[in-house]
Amino acid sequence: MSNNGNTVLGILAGSAIGAALGILFAPDKGVNTRKKLVDEAQHTKDSLQHSAVKLKNEMTHTLHNQKETMDSKIETILSDVSYKTEDVITTLEQKLKELKAKNQKLQKS
Repeated sequence: MSNNGNTVLGILAGSAIGAALGILFAPDKGVNTRKKLVDEAQHTKDSLQHSAVKLKNEMTHTLHNQKETMDSKIETILSDVSYKTEDVITTLEQKLKELKAKNQKLQKS
């Protein structure tokens, strides 16, 4: 995710710098050059906004997927713990039954 954002930002920055340098070194009237610079700046701003929105949406989607994965894992863990708890209770009940039986034998003697 971070590499995608850095790549997009690098491409946009490189494009903006290249366009600005191309305009500055092109033989044209100052008024036309300034207009081209303003237009290119606006285009770059729009591209950055679009990229930021796209990156935000990708991050939101990724975080949502990770949350669903974590929720699923937590549910699985809780289910496993529940089964193990049931096993422990069953074992303790059996041991208690055995102890009661031994205690009754001792009381009869």
